[in-house]
Amino acid sequence: MRSAFWSRRLHRQGAVLIALPLLVVVVSGILLQVKKEFAWIQPPTRRGASSTPEISFERILEVVRGVSVAEVSEWEDIDRLDVRPSRGMVKVRCGNGLEVQVDTMSGRVLQVARRRSDLIEAIHDGSFFFSGAKLWIFLPAALVLLLLWGTGIHLFFLPRRVRRRRERRRLEKG
Repeated sequence: MRSAFWSRRLHRQGAVLIALPLLVVVVSGILLQVKKEFAWIQPPTRRGASSTPEISFERILEVVRGVSVAEVSEWEDIDRLDVRPSRGMVKVRCGNGLEVQVDTMSGRVLQVARRRSDLIEAIHDGSFFFSGAKLWIFLPAALVLLLLWGTGIHLFFLPRRVRRRRERRRLEKG
């Protein structure tokens, strides 16, 4: 029964230790699971006129510069480009969290919207909080969660094993 005592103790203390990081991971994970279902989290992907990209990167920069809320004046103001040839568009993720979708044939702006999924991902992996949070809070919490899984499995099967032993002893005596 010594193993049951230590399993329960580790299970209780571990659960308290990782409660807050686990809550953050679970809630942000749920939001990431449904990000394509809610435009508030991630803007829907629009369709351009053609599946063959015809505009240059310089033209894309010029188009995005023309969107005042994007606050883009040079390439350094752009976080990344997500080119979707099959949809005939490019998603320009601006440094301020906005996403500008541009038609790759005409250069027309298809949509400007706030993209919150990147922020939610940063919260999910811990990098949002401070640079060491991933390694010093979220990784240990994940390892403790693995330990909780193991102790939970042990505590689940322990009564069954004890019952089986008792039953065997009873049959041997009887």
